[in-house]
Amino acid sequence: MSRDYKPSQAKAKTKSSGSTFFNGLLVGLFLGVALTVALIIYIKGDHSPFSSAFKKDDGQQEIPIKSTVTEEEIKPGTTSIEDPNKFDFYTILPDTESKISEQQVKKNPTIKQESYFVQVGAFAKEDDANNLKTRLALVGFEAFVQTAEIPNKGTMHRVRIGPLNDLAKINKISHDLETNGFQANLIKVNIESSNH
Repeated sequence: MSRDYKPSQAKAKTKSSGSTFFNGLLVGLFLGVALTVALIIYIKGDHSPFSSAFKKDDGQQEIPIKSTVTEEEIKPGTTSIEDPNKFDFYTILPDTESKISEQQVKKNPTIKQESYFVQVGAFAKEDDANNLKTRLALVGFEAFVQTAEIPNKGTMHRVRIGPLNDLAKINKISHDLETNGFQANLIKVNIESSNH
């Protein structure tokens, strides 16, 4: 009697059903990854995150800065040339606020009607103020951005920590800011109370 070496149909079905499941799993995984990438690109906008061909153009032109100044350019009687990298936010304060020293805080025991803030910066652009606020948060300080209209300066965005009334806490915050490379000013704000 001769033997039939042809594989039976039952074995063939189990083999093909296993590969069908595996193929379906691969196709589903591929489609899931493709849809996720497409969704991320759609949410981020028109620009591809993988291409450096797109550059953000704010419409601003680069202005060359002279590094040297000749004597002919400085006329007698003119004021000194300001450093373009120097910040002037330390000099911009409204009339109701004044800079004070720590000695004045120690001398004045009645600070019930006054609050103190530690001002770390003031910027014309809100994005710059938010960036400083974020840098402070990364170091562990809880700051806020206060927008104020300053005469002859326009809108300023001030980065502050406070309000504070405890001298020990003021000193600790000032010391910690200096340790982390931030320059800060102590600002006294008079609170107006209305008696009706």
